[in-house]
Amino acid sequence: MEKSHENVKAFGWAARDTSGVLSPFNFSRRVTGEKDVQFKVMFCGICHSDLHQLKNEWSNSIYPMVPGHEVVGVVTEVGSKVEKFKTGDKVGVGCLVGSCRKCENCDNDLENYCRDQIMTYNGVYTDGIPTYGGYSDIMVTNEHYVVHWPENLPMEAAPLLCAGITTYSPLRYYGLDKPGMHIGVVGLGGLGHMAVKFAKAFGTKVTVISTSVSKKDEAIDRLGADSFLVSRDPDQMQGAAGSLDGIIDTVSVIHPLLPLINLLKTNGKLVMVGAPEKPLELPVFPLLLGRKLVAGSAIGGVKETQEMVDFAAKHNITPDVEVVPMDYVNTALERLLKSDVKYRFVLDIGNTLNKN
Repeated sequence: MEKSHENVKAFGWAARDTSGVLSPFNFSRRVTGEKDVQFKVMFCGICHSDLHQLKNEWSNSIYPMVPGHEVVGVVTEVGSKVEKFKTGDKVGVGCLVGSCRKCENCDNDLENYCRDQIMTYNGVYTDGIPTYGGYSDIMVTNEHYVVHWPENLPMEAAPLLCAGITTYSPLRYYGLDKPGMHIGVVGLGGLGHMAVKFAKAFGTKVTVISTSVSKKDEAIDRLGADSFLVSRDPDQMQGAAGSLDGIIDTVSVIHPLLPLINLLKTNGKLVMVGAPEKPLELPVFPLLLGRKLVAGSAIGGVKETQEMVDFAAKHNITPDVEVVPMDYVNTALERLLKSDVKYRFVLDIGNTLNKN
């Protein structure tokens, strides 16, 4: 339903149904409200969750759907009461564009855990209008959910806004950011490669754990991990038993947890950031016998997201990306499904989104 106040013309690419195939789409954004920031989208990352939502694999998809929640651009207009941004500023928007601003989580800068959070796309504003994401030419977002993009950080590092914060936040919160600690990272995709980079920047020793021995060279030579374990090799896994202070598990398919729990020291923490569709089996005895923890974490609040991009800029941490034009998006999604990317696709919206 279009409403009279929703009257800024916008253009993007949308999926119309569960095929998930994207094509050009004309739609409307709201006019810039007094606390809103309007910005021209320059780059938008393609997240693995875009695949799930495009195909309605989480059973909550709203069509037409304009995906994209790793969005970086340049401010073109600000509302009369905007305090933090001005025209020409480089900005980013991650996974959230709204929350209740009243609950305990919101009071503690944890908008990402607000029960009334509004997702950047495939969400609904309080007035019933659907949210459309960053596969589009412009965004209009309340300034509270916008972060300043540091000048020395390339704008194509947009995946920091999801893959980056999703791994930075648990490393910080669970205290796995202390120099000299030994951290494991399970899986070496969009999330995993960022977990390695942040863990190394915190001064920890990093071991990558993967089912695929072919990833050893890229883990150590390309990303700077200290060591590599093949999770299917019982001898390697047994040899590393009790050696890790914590593990960030980025895998989103069914996989056994017991071998990972056995890698942890006493008081070790296994933190899940991937989201398998079906429940995993959790053996309790190994937790009791080592006072071990299995936990979860989802993205981060706006304040922490700003802290993360500032940290990334200071330490020169950027995701490894393949920048592609907008009309390549369906091919990119097919390749992402096959893990044929190192390690994140980024759409060059600013230069390649044509209305023709």
